[in-house]
Amino acid sequence: MTDRRDEIAGNLARVEERIAAACAAAGRPRQEVTLIVVTKTYPAADVRVLSELGVRHVAENRDQEAAPKAAECADLPLSWHFVGQLQTNKVRSVVGYADVVQSVDRSRLVTALSKEAVRVGREVGCLIQVALDAGESGRGERGGVGPGGIEELADLVARSEGLRLDGLMTVAPLTGEYAGRQQAAFERLMDLSTSLRASHPTATMVSAGMSADLEQAVAAGATHVRVGTAVLGVRPRLG
Repeated sequence: MTDRRDEIAGNLARVEERIAAACAAAGRPRQEVTLIVVTKTYPAADVRVLSELGVRHVAENRDQEAAPKAAECADLPLSWHFVGQLQTNKVRSVVGYADVVQSVDRSRLVTALSKEAVRVGREVGCLIQVALDAGESGRGERGGVGPGGIEELADLVARSEGLRLDGLMTVAPLTGEYAGRQQAAFERLMDLSTSLRASHPTATMVSAGMSADLEQAVAAGATHVRVGTAVLGVRPRLG
C-alpha cells in the first residue's frame, strides 16, 4: 500500500501543479478551481488514500460500483459526485450517497430525484449536463441537453423540493462543430453559464475538463475539473 500511496501522491502533486499553472496563466486564484477525482473502476482503498492526501471531492459514473464504494467510505469527509448517465430506476440508490448529480438532462429525472430527496430528507445539488454535440435542442451521444433546453430544465430543478440548482456541466464533444476544439467548447459553456446566472444567480458551478484538457477548461473559466487517470493511473480494461 505504501507504493500505491506514493504513486497516487506523486500523480496528485503533478495534477495540482498543472491546475496551479493553468490558473496562473489565466490570471485566476488557485482556490477558484476545485479538483474532483474520478474514482470509477478503482477500489475503496484508493479513495481512502485520496482522502488522507486531502482530496475532498470524488466522482463515480455507475451506481452499481459507486453505491458499495460510498458505503465503505462513509466515514470519510468526502463529497460524492455522480457524473454518469442516470436512469430513473437508479435514483433511489444514488440519492443515498451523492451530494451532487452532474448529469441532469431531462425533466423525468428531475422529478424522480426530487421525490427521492424529499423522501429521505436530503438536499441534492444538480448540474444541467449540456450537450454541445446536440444542436440547439437535441440530446447528446453521451447524454446531456442541447443549449436551448437549459433554461426550462434549470427552472424545473430550481423549483423542485429537495434539489439545489448548482450550475452546468459538459464533456468535450467528439462530434459536431466543437469536436477537437475543447477550448471553444468550454468557452461556449461559460457563455451559457453567464446566461443561466442572469435568472439563477447562485448557479455558479461550471464543471468541465478532464485529465487531457483541464488546462483549456481552467482557461475558459471552469470552477471544477474532473480528473481520473492523471491521478489514479490508466484504468484496467473492463470486461
